[in-house]
Order: sequence, then structure tokens, then C-alpha cells
Amino acid sequence: MIELALRGAVQIFSEDGVRDRFKSGKRLRIKLGADPSKPDLHLGHTVILRRLKAMQDMGHEIVFLIGDFTGMIGDPSGKSKTRPKLTLEETRQNGESYLQQVGKILDAERATIEYNSKWLGAMNFADVINLASKYTVARTLERDDFTKRFKENRPISLHELLYPLAQGYDSVALGADIEVGGTDQTFNLLVGRELQRDYGQVPQEVITYPLLVGLDGKDKMSKSLDNYIGIDEPAHTMYEKAMKIPDSVLWDYFILTTDIPEEKAQNLIKTDIIAAHRAYAHEIITLYHGEAAIRDAEERYKAVASGFIPDIMQEAEIATDEDGNIGLLNLIRLCGLSTSNAEARRLVAGRGIKIDNVVVEDVNATICCKDGIVISKGKNRFVKIRCKV
Repeated sequence: MIELALRGAVQIFSEDGVRDRFKSGKRLRIKLGADPSKPDLHLGHTVILRRLKAMQDMGHEIVFLIGDFTGMIGDPSGKSKTRPKLTLEETRQNGESYLQQVGKILDAERATIEYNSKWLGAMNFADVINLASKYTVARTLERDDFTKRFKENRPISLHELLYPLAQGYDSVALGADIEVGGTDQTFNLLVGRELQRDYGQVPQEVITYPLLVGLDGKDKMSKSLDNYIGIDEPAHTMYEKAMKIPDSVLWDYFILTTDIPEEKAQNLIKTDIIAAHRAYAHEIITLYHGEAAIRDAEERYKAVASGFIPDIMQEAEIATDEDGNIGLLNLIRLCGLSTSNAEARRLVAGRGIKIDNVVVEDVNATICCKDGIVISKGKNRFVKIRCKV
């Protein structure tokens, strides 16, 4: 079970310490922090959550920490500019959505849910000054993202420098034995170790796991990049996206997001890459929707791939000009198939948009909007239009 918990880990600080704690017989407090800037979980999040499930099955306490207070600062990790701040209400709303989704992987009844506003919000200014005295500016600027921004003369706000300290103090407040996170969080997690030592606690062990590459095969999985597979998405959507995973990273998907043995995954990929994609699709649909959903998802994928337009789909009411016309880019955005005109332009340029199953290639096209026309994105997203002048 220990090997399953450590499967895919990139770095462990320290491995001997982690193994000793797992073998100690003590029920450990294992912490995962989440900055709730976005409420939707995707397969990239499950890399760590599935490892936590293994630790939970070993009898340890999983502390799922919602960073409602640190979310108001905005985690600067990996960012080239200051992140927008969220209100406390926004972070709580997003946190509630996290909790509903994480129950698909962890046993929520056996997990401890904490919000860090409980202790960070109670600090007075003297407490903050005392916390800030535990770390130097020079050490904080060792973070790659801060170093890069400093060299490029990009602004770094003082509140961002406090973020690693605030996240590190969470470990002190919780008395964490182990903290897990993505490789982009390594600096913050190690700050937690040092702060615990400064506050007279036994320093936590730290385990970092890789960031899952998205469907584009190059950037980490992210909703903002539209290269994700969401764990709450319909089974047919998951199936279609699973078939799009680049061959070069399918191995990572098997190892990081399923419990399929490495040897079996390797044989599947070497023998028949298409069959390997289908096997992966079956596995994730079983995990998040159950085996009963596989057949319908597979049949829909085959039908849509052949040009079939489904009977049941999302509908959108679109306002047009007095002649019933609307620009293509606006139509794509208003239907929810893109978040901006720039993204809509890229979709059209990539031949990813169809109207009534016909590819539209002119980004400047004006569409005569009639009730019942269907606009689609790729092979899976369909929207039926209802027009209003």
C-alpha cells in the first residue's frame, strides 16, 4: 500500500522519513491544500487525490484544506504577473464545489475539511510581523517565478511575498505530519517544514507529484487552456476526450490517473495504441460514472465520429440584429463554446466549428440565425440555437 501511495512521486523530502512515519503505527495527519480560484476538478487534480485515497485506506487522516483566506491573496506560483484576488465569499463558494467533487475519490466522511481563514483570519498585525520574521526576502526571491519577474522588472506585490508564509503556517496550525502537492508547490511546502521547526514542531515530510500534461500534449492540464478532462463531465465527453490524448503522453495518464499496473499499461500501448486509448477511456468512465455508462459513451463516440448529430443537446437563446443576423465569433462565444473572441477565432482557424454539420472557415462570417440550427465544437459539443431579435 505504501508503494501505491508513492506511485509517480517526483520528490520526497525525505523518503526514509516518509517510510518511517508510515511504518510507525501512528495515525498520520496528511494535508493537501487547495487555493479555490476555480471550482471544477479535472484529472490533473486526481493525480494527488488518488494517492491520498491510498493513504486514507491505510488508516491515515486526510486533511483537505480549502485556502479560502490565501485564495484572497492569490497563489503566485508559476505566474508571470500578479494574480487577481478573490473575495472570501467567492473562495467559500468555490470551496463548496470542491468538496462535492472530491467525494468522488476520497471518503469525505473520513476526511477532515478545514478552512485556513480559521487561523489566518484571526491573526493581528503583530502576529503577521512575527510570522514574516521567520523568513528572509532573499530566500523568498529564490522562487523561480519571483526571480524571473524581478529580473524582468515586473511588479511583485508585498502581499505575494507573504503567500508562502501563509501556506506554510497552515502546516503549523494543523500540526501536519505529511504534506502533498504538485511540483509547482515545492517551495511553499518546504517553507511549511521550516516554519514547523521554528514553532517547535516536528517538521512535516513533503511529497510532490507531477503535473499532468493536458490534451494539447505540452501544457499542464487546465480549464483556462481548454485542455482538460473534468471528473464531473458527462461520460460521453470523457470518452471523446480520452481518445484525443496524444499518444506520447498516454503512458502518463495510465500511471498517474489510474491503478492499472504499469506492465499492463505498457503492453496495451505497445500492442495497439487505439485499443489502449479505449481501455483508458473505459477505466476513467468506470471510476467516475460506473461501468454502466461505458456502452452508451462508446456508441455515441462512434456515431458522432461518423457525423451524427445527437437528438438531446444544450440549447442557447441568442440575440441577433433586426434582420436575424449575428457575427460568427459572437455566436460561438455566446453559445459558451469559447470564452473570448480570440479563442473563437482560433477554433475557426483550426476548422473546429461547424454549423449544421458544415465546417465554417471564415472568421468574419455573418450567420443568419434561425431557430433550430446547430453549432458544434469538435466532435462532442453541440448547441441548438433559439433566436431572439
